[in-house]
Amino acid sequence: MPDPRPAIAQAVEAERLGLDTLWLSERWGTKDFGVLAGAFSQVTSTIKIAAGVTHLQSRHPAMLASLAMTAQGLSDGRIMIGVGRSVDRMWSAVGLPKSTNRSLVDAADIFRRLCRGEKVTYDGPAGVYPALRLNDIPDQPVPPLVFAAIGPKGLELAGRHFDGVLLHPFLTPDAVRRSAEAVRAAAVDAGRDPDSVRIYATVVVASGLEADEEAAVVGGRAVTYYQIPTFGEQLAKVNGWDPDLLAALRAHPQLAGVKGAADSVRTRAQLTEAAEFLPAEWVRGAAALGSPSECRSMFDRYREAGADELVLHGSTPDQLGEVVDRA
Repeated sequence: MPDPRPAIAQAVEAERLGLDTLWLSERWGTKDFGVLAGAFSQVTSTIKIAAGVTHLQSRHPAMLASLAMTAQGLSDGRIMIGVGRSVDRMWSAVGLPKSTNRSLVDAADIFRRLCRGEKVTYDGPAGVYPALRLNDIPDQPVPPLVFAAIGPKGLELAGRHFDGVLLHPFLTPDAVRRSAEAVRAAAVDAGRDPDSVRIYATVVVASGLEADEEAAVVGGRAVTYYQIPTFGEQLAKVNGWDPDLLAALRAHPQLAGVKGAADSVRTRAQLTEAAEFLPAEWVRGAAALGSPSECRSMFDRYREAGADELVLHGSTPDQLGEVVDRA
């Protein structure tokens, strides 16, 4: 998205459709969550505005808390902060510390304390901060912190320490059910109300598209996840699929030798070409495709699996009218 301005109209349309939350997947360049959250807050009045996701260590703790509370004040308390772990290779490349479970838990605590107006003195896995405090905070609650997770350790972390979990795209309904059960069991073990931890299932949606366009929207997007070493294996394992099948995908001429994210070095057409090497079940069994009614049936399966809210991914709000009307 080289031009961020179309996102403003998409935010307006999302609210018009009656969607509950507007999720923004932050990417450095033209998708800065703080800037766009401020803009969205001024053209909408009811829809929640969520980072899906940013990272606790990509901004200084006081800067992240300041961003969150400024956006809370602008939006009258509609902000949610989704955070993720990402991969060690990325943090090494940009010169920032890698995440550990302890650093994530401590950083979340620092964030909440700052948002409440407390003074924070801290020296530990999340960094060294002799004296942190926000000078002014609006009369708004601390934004919910939602943790993006896929594996058992991440799901446990979400259940014990966060306000919700954001599940990864291309999980089957059965995988969502197992994930939701793991999160809620961890919440109970930590002495928390399991219903207080929201389950957000990310569902890739492509309705009413021609076969070629559907392959690009869904198959090409799936490739960008499955081709990443170790992450593709983790996604396959969560779904109960054979990770050995990833070898054929990664050997595709469009992917061989790609070390990072394929979508940063390959075109949409090239990713779609590589998607032909994905088993059909790995796409169609973990996304909402076809007619609006077919999409609704898939939504129902995710809700029955324990999802409190579905994050519709892969289609912009202007493409979701018929799907949402029937959902």
